[in-house]
Amino acid sequence: MQPTVKIALVGAGMFGGDVHLRAYADLQRFGIAGQLARVGLDRLSRDLATVSFDLVAVATRSESSARKSAAAFRDWTGQEPRAYFGDTPWDDILRDFPDLDVLAVATPDHLHTQPILAALARGVHVLTEKPMCLSIQEADEIIAAAVAKNCIVAVDMHKRYDPDHLRIRDDIKKRIGPPLYGTAYLEEPLEVSTSTFKWVESSDPFSYVGPHWTDLIWSYYKSKPVSLTAVGQKKRLLRDGINAYDAVQVRVDFDNGMSIAFNNNWVTPADFEGPVNQGHEIVGADGKVESDQQYRGFRFWNAGGGSRTSNNHFTRDVLRADGSSAYVGYGVDSLTVGLVAIARVKFAGESRDAVADLYPTAEEARITCAIVDAAARVRDLNYHYLQEGKGATVSARFGADGITIVDANRIAEGPDAVFQKIYDRPL
Repeated sequence: MQPTVKIALVGAGMFGGDVHLRAYADLQRFGIAGQLARVGLDRLSRDLATVSFDLVAVATRSESSARKSAAAFRDWTGQEPRAYFGDTPWDDILRDFPDLDVLAVATPDHLHTQPILAALARGVHVLTEKPMCLSIQEADEIIAAAVAKNCIVAVDMHKRYDPDHLRIRDDIKKRIGPPLYGTAYLEEPLEVSTSTFKWVESSDPFSYVGPHWTDLIWSYYKSKPVSLTAVGQKKRLLRDGINAYDAVQVRVDFDNGMSIAFNNNWVTPADFEGPVNQGHEIVGADGKVESDQQYRGFRFWNAGGGSRTSNNHFTRDVLRADGSSAYVGYGVDSLTVGLVAIARVKFAGESRDAVADLYPTAEEARITCAIVDAAARVRDLNYHYLQEGKGATVSARFGADGITIVDANRIAEGPDAVFQKIYDRPL
């Protein structure tokens, strides 16, 4: 009997309905072996060559989008997954497929935890979009459940697999010496916050895309945060009646002495020439690296279309002889490594610990969840105090005693009131 990994996808919006769905279509048709050299795992090609992948279900909130995604998958592969819809469609999937291997979670950011925990309770592995969750408490709950069931929780942190970033991690980082400071930015188009997503009031631009960069910095230096401060602005979206942050800036200080500023917005005008504006730079004691992920030297323009730039590294179509296209790029690579780890656990009997170096783990994602959690609290307090003319004086401290919000504006309530413990476990 052919070894098979059964997958169900929950969430088929901008990312789930494109990157996840197309990646699983290629896996279903051709397997995973052909993808492994891209992520340095070609030593496992022969072991995994016979493993098949089967997307058995796709779920969204609405019936129309679920059926549309299932039909698209059928057009690509000739096989149609079952369509599920509703507020908690993962419950129906887990009931109907007791032998499910993987629940892929691409729901809105604030709706990750519930399906993840539901899957783990059934002993089902998880492949989730970033951020894994929005609070450190939920992160620890997810990790505890995964450990109890020896299940993988792989987080899609695809910035790690950008070839430019791999060059920085493996080469340039050593040349520039100990890191001093840096900047990372990702600016999303206005349509994301005004039409694509209906849940922006439950998130913010840093919580949404900042995790890509906090995880990337972690992958470079394996350094934990010791403090942060954060501010945000509400102007543009309020004009449209949306009570959400236009932009958020978070500065994080790390235990290796570096300080990184993370700047994010989702109000970039529609006529900007690229899909997003993004990049980062790091200054070291002996040099500097700059990496512009928006403009990589590829530009074109045409009558009526304006001037445009494209990121041909994230995902791209590679034409096959039969007229179909392979879907490759670092946007797929992060999914590949998670599925490799899951296959190793299922078919080789390996433990979570034994495969932890293959993929972005829940334990690593916990660092980002802690930063996102603390930044949101600090951001909201500083926004409130700025409105009152008191300045942005609030910060967060990470230590052996957990996470503490430091708010000097509470001094009138007594010295102890300045320090508000929000979590009592160390990172």
